Amino acid sequence: MDKTFDPASVERRISQAWDEAEAFKAGRPERAGAKPFTIVIPPPNVTGVLHMGHALNNTLQDILCRFERMRGRDVLWQPGTDHAGIATQMVVERQLAERQEPNRRTLGRAKFLERVWAWKAESGGAIVGQLRRLGASCDWSRERFTMDDGLSRAVVKVFVELYKQGLIYKDKRLVNWDPKLLTAVSDIEVVSVETKGSLWHFRYPVVDAQGTPTGETIVVATTRPETMLGDTGVAVHPEDERYTHLHGKFVRLPLVGRLIPVVADTYSDPEKGTGAVKITPAHDFNDFEVGRRHDLALINILDAEARLFLQGNEAFTAGLADSREAAETVLHFHGLSREEARKRIVELLDERGLLERIEPHQHTVPHGDRSGVVIEPWLTDQWYADAKTLAGPALAAVRDGRTRFVPKNWEKTFFEWLENIQPWCISRQLWWGHQIPAWYGPDGHVFVEASDAEAQAAALRHYGKATPLKRDEDVLDTWFSSALWPFSTLGWPDNTADVARYYPTDVLVTGFDIIFFWVARMMMMGLHFLGEVPFRDVYMHALVRDAKGAKMSKSKGNVIDPLALVDEFGADALRFTLAAMAAQGRDIKLSTQRVEGYRNFATKLWNASRFAEMNGCERVAGFDPRGAGVALNIWILGETAKAQAEVTAAIETYRFNDAANAAYRFIWNIFCDWYVELSKPLLQGEAPAGVKAETQATTAFVLDEIVKLLHPFMPFITEELWAIKGEAGPPRETLLALAPWSDLAGLENAGAEAEIGWILDIVSEVRSIRSEMNVPAAAQIALVLVGAPADVVARAEDWGDTLKRMARLSGIASAAEAPPQSVQVLVRGTTVALPLQGVVDFATEKARLGKEITKLQAEAEKIEAKLGNADFIRKAREDVIEEQHERLEDARGRIAKLSAALSRIGPG
Repeated sequence: MDKTFDPASVERRISQAWDEAEAFKAGRPERAGAKPFTIVIPPPNVTGVLHMGHALNNTLQDILCRFERMRGRDVLWQPGTDHAGIATQMVVERQLAERQEPNRRTLGRAKFLERVWAWKAESGGAIVGQLRRLGASCDWSRERFTMDDGLSRAVVKVFVELYKQGLIYKDKRLVNWDPKLLTAVSDIEVVSVETKGSLWHFRYPVVDAQGTPTGETIVVATTRPETMLGDTGVAVHPEDERYTHLHGKFVRLPLVGRLIPVVADTYSDPEKGTGAVKITPAHDFNDFEVGRRHDLALINILDAEARLFLQGNEAFTAGLADSREAAETVLHFHGLSREEARKRIVELLDERGLLERIEPHQHTVPHGDRSGVVIEPWLTDQWYADAKTLAGPALAAVRDGRTRFVPKNWEKTFFEWLENIQPWCISRQLWWGHQIPAWYGPDGHVFVEASDAEAQAAALRHYGKATPLKRDEDVLDTWFSSALWPFSTLGWPDNTADVARYYPTDVLVTGFDIIFFWVARMMMMGLHFLGEVPFRDVYMHALVRDAKGAKMSKSKGNVIDPLALVDEFGADALRFTLAAMAAQGRDIKLSTQRVEGYRNFATKLWNASRFAEMNGCERVAGFDPRGAGVALNIWILGETAKAQAEVTAAIETYRFNDAANAAYRFIWNIFCDWYVELSKPLLQGEAPAGVKAETQATTAFVLDEIVKLLHPFMPFITEELWAIKGEAGPPRETLLALAPWSDLAGLENAGAEAEIGWILDIVSEVRSIRSEMNVPAAAQIALVLVGAPADVVARAEDWGDTLKRMARLSGIASAAEAPPQSVQVLVRGTTVALPLQGVVDFATEKARLGKEITKLQAEAEKIEAKLGNADFIRKAREDVIEEQHERLEDARGRIAKLSAALSRIGPG
């Protein structure tokens, strides 16, 4: 074996070996009768590059797939990429601009789409190669793309059928409108930006039945004065006594002159501001709902680029007061930007004495995550899916347990979202995507069909003659095609063998941020079209944050590049770090030091394997672990079985961190630290030949089990060790990726554990005492067994040389009573004393321990007070609070250890 493991030189070669063996291919002939295990990858954007969220998500999926593949299942991990409408269109438009070529509009739709497909062929899908570098064991021969022919056919079928069932329709509603990209966008493409703005308070004059001012005004507050031109009501709380006399009355909208009603609605909060709220149904989502409840007019006063649209706007001009002054005042604002209009309107209202006051106001403002501009709630015609009807079966499936969420608390979030679901806007004003299969006749009649020919045939039946049709230019929301991913990738709408075998899938591994956008919609579509849930389990992983717990972002400069970590430490180290920290429901605080630490873990395993090689530990044909006769070997075989059971149970229940940590403890602590050290006299000393041969065979057997156990987490180093160790002894029948997961039940032996466990506990306690009592490293101290039974004394004699070597003891004795000035500890029922007279000054040591305990107690009390302070908990960031909890836990742990050390010091 090489002296060190070099990931860079091994990973590419191992990947190639997997590919050549088609190790990850679903439907392997020898597994035709095996139970299938299916996962669909959350398809990354075709424009994407691997970020830490991808690395975590795909590591966890790969652990499950490699684990189940080794357990004999017919595993299909379905890979693919998403066409990413906005992102991809922007990339290609930017490329055209950089090359000083004609823009999208000049090229026209057909030519532009040719350029997008050319970009995809040339540059798209880089993330697939990056996932392969991470070791993702997908069946890459089945890679799909949401715009490929098969998936596109599924999208068209679903749209047409839902339309004909009345579950897709066109409507005029508010959408998130991006005035730079000129398209509707989904909520997930909107980021809230904390902004220092202002809160303007305006007076709206109350009028009587004849429209004459009464002299009373209502003060309303707004962060967006420019939208007041579209106000069609003022809302007050029904129980707010200040305004009871105004219910059903009117105010005259300043500058415009429109009479608008005062409506009683619980949306208004009497505790906020004046308790009166201006209602602009066409430019605010909450106001839209208030407007629907009270039948208020919808007046859109902005155009697609978010400039004032007043001239030629019948809905607006119809509401102008019957005076030239009102019309002349505001109509010349036509074409102004939102910012300029805001400035001019505030100036005018101030001139007219209707501006009461301006307050500084910090609030969140929605921005497009790609365009960077302020998103506008905008009234426009769009296509919608009846999400409420489709959500019913999905809610029922989770309630009755057909699909379960892990952690379970996400079910509550799922229920809250789906029980309050709004119509799903499924159309986008883009060119790249699935063009909506709808055609319009000259009179606006719509024909929704699977193809142009079918639409023409429907038009012929409708009009009685051939009639020219115009196709809808919009495309579908990317999430629409993604919602079909679990079955469209299997060949649906054809009734394929793959659909029958691999649907429904077993588990979906995804981030909590897309539980509504993707998870819920896959459930809606799967249940509606196939009658079954798309997955049995949904594992929701948390976020990967930086070492301090802050969310990673380019603006903060704290983004950690997973590929840079792979380059520096290897894919195995990154993967194991993410798994070991993936506790259910807890965000991961990632640091380079942790990854480096797990790289050292890989090195530890490599060195242990080299130790085995140098000591002739080769695999033996027909080795039966149940036939071992040496206590040390029986013990390590039992510990291997225990670790294997722990890892299996943890992976089965999605406790990835428990699984990784169980493997780590066994490999590093039990095997490398204890077994390797304890076996040295048997391998390198004058042990009988039979004992040495058994120890060599046991070591080789356990190393095989270790690489199996670790393979789902660290596939590269384990596959390499499997190959290296396969060069001696019986030939390997398969790659490790396809090797069977072992069943080691029955190997645990209580007698061997009692004997070897006692040795481990003695050494551990002595080392702990040496550390806590400041015993000099070079000092040799004696060990006295106090009143020990004969079998314990005999055991100490048998293992005397090992105990002396590992615990740095000068000798081992037994006595009826503990010597003076000795530290005592109970080990498995036997009192063990360490005489420290002349080695440690007991009085000084007592004082030191007491002082350190007092200091730690004060620190703990300070942290407890902070965590008990409601103001601190309310204001502090989540990561700061978590850090305080960790500090408190560390302090308490240290106090317990030092208190134990203090209690061991006798009265002398």
